[in-house]
Amino acid sequence: MNRIEDEWLHLKRDQQDGRVFEDEYELAIALIEDINHRAKQGQYQVERFMFN
Repeated sequence: MNRIEDEWLHLKRDQQDGRVFEDEYELAIALIEDINHRAKQGQYQVERFMFN
């Protein structure tokens, strides 16, 4: 398993466990918040890229 998959599993298990989302937008916002929270705890910087 690569590092991205490992991080995704941690997010799903630790942050999203049991949460239900109405649509993909709510899920995306929750993931952004969770990633930012993990970065703050780990004292590292994250950068978000937007693709068209």
